[in-house]
Amino acid sequence: MDHPQQRAGIIAGLTAYAVWGLLTIYWKQLHRFDAFELIGWRVASSAVLMVAVITVVHRWAAVRAVVRDRRLLGRVALAAVLLTVNWTCYVYAVVHDHVLETALGYFIAPIGTVMVGVLVLHEPLRRAQRVSLVFAVASVVVLTISYGRPPWLALLIAVSWVSYGYLKKHVPLQPIESMAAESWLLAPFAGVLVAVTASGSSSIPSSADGRELAFVLLTGVATVVPLTLFAFAAQRVKLTIIGPMQYIVPSMNFLIGWLLYDEPLPVVRVVGFALVWTGLAVLTADTWHRTRRSAPVPVEPAC
Repeated sequence: MDHPQQRAGIIAGLTAYAVWGLLTIYWKQLHRFDAFELIGWRVASSAVLMVAVITVVHRWAAVRAVVRDRRLLGRVALAAVLLTVNWTCYVYAVVHDHVLETALGYFIAPIGTVMVGVLVLHEPLRRAQRVSLVFAVASVVVLTISYGRPPWLALLIAVSWVSYGYLKKHVPLQPIESMAAESWLLAPFAGVLVAVTASGSSSIPSSADGRELAFVLLTGVATVVPLTLFAFAAQRVKLTIIGPMQYIVPSMNFLIGWLLYDEPLPVVRVVGFALVWTGLAVLTADTWHRTRRSAPVPVEPAC
């Protein structure tokens, strides 16, 4: 991969993760609406936009192949359900002043991926992975004490995202094609949800002002743009570079929830986050070290 292409990929990846992080502020502008209604509009808007995107990139043949393969269609449908659970928990958390829990969920997710490798794929558990799991469990225990309840939203976000990521490994589609198929499978349900909630006095069609309605209608753009940027980056940047970028989103959410929206952060909660950060640091260092050790020695080009 030449340097200009990799540089462009890095910029696209950083931009994608930054946009995903800033979406917390975006959804906060719609805090007075029901989270489930917002998800209905998000899916419907994304489905409409993906028709245009797939047409522009000429990928209709790839999407039609999903319909002809029942097994693949089932996997895409399950992925769509998991993505909906993740989106709903995330939006619900944001509009109900639990932004810090979204940060925790996405911090836990990489450690959850290790659990999938061990429990589902029967991969051996390395010492560093054991340490990171211990820290993750300790974090959940401490935060349960802090909140007075288990951090359910964070756990649901982590579990749905890890499950979605695992399932996507078995879906032979590019991100844009997969997003199109998932949104179109969900579109009928989203349409029903939008129609049912539209008659309420506090619904989006009944009570949204011009600015709020614009935000709602652009949720599809807010969903598809970072996905497209990430797809561009993933094809041009090594995983060892793009992997650590995944911590940008929860880091931004943590700072946004704490500094911008003044969510409470007592000392015991800081300890809980510090524990999961320590586990992540151990896991990331181990992964980086093993990748470096197994990587081939680069060959200098002839001049």
